[in-house]
Amino acid sequence: MIGFFNYTVIATYVSLACSVFGITLAFGGYVRWAILCLMLSGFLDAFDGRIARTRKNSTQEEKCFGVQIDSLCDLICFGALPVSIGAALGATNWFGVICMILFVLAGVIRLGYFNVTEEMRQQTTTECRKFYEGFPITSSALIVPLAVLCKAFLSDAVFPNFFAASLLLIAFLYVLKIKIPKFTLGGILVCAFAGAVEFILISIM
Repeated sequence: MIGFFNYTVIATYVSLACSVFGITLAFGGYVRWAILCLMLSGFLDAFDGRIARTRKNSTQEEKCFGVQIDSLCDLICFGALPVSIGAALGATNWFGVICMILFVLAGVIRLGYFNVTEEMRQQTTTECRKFYEGFPITSSALIVPLAVLCKAFLSDAVFPNFFAASLLLIAFLYVLKIKIPKFTLGGILVCAFAGAVEFILISIM
């Protein structure tokens, strides 16, 4: 079998499975549960790099494979799933479709750029990355639910365009050339708590 199979990719694959399930939920009209899948994928993604670094004897090929497979899965988890949620929420007019196309395109560009710079960085240092350039694509796991929460304050006619505009804003943040500090474990736990609060609020909307 082609590929590299070890425990370092388990979290990435579980995150992918969760998001594919979320896409099917969104298509079935179960938007709240699709959002939960998005959040769970974001939580799992926060730990896949930490898990990978526990394996000290990884070959260069295995490291490169890890970078590539992580980004490929991220495109589904934080590109395709948010768009599926947007479609389920009614953002299917011309404005919504354009915003969703640009959202996925920006995600592809952001991930491709990250892959190139990360492989070059790993060739020159063994230190962990301390900053991201542009918002990490996993940020949609918190920003998308926040946009959904705004539905409580907007009319049914306005909200789909608002959600689409939110995706457009996220797309801009993906490719904006600014440095974003990489979260520590404490930061990840704070984000997990914020995500739990978001989901509770969405559930009682």
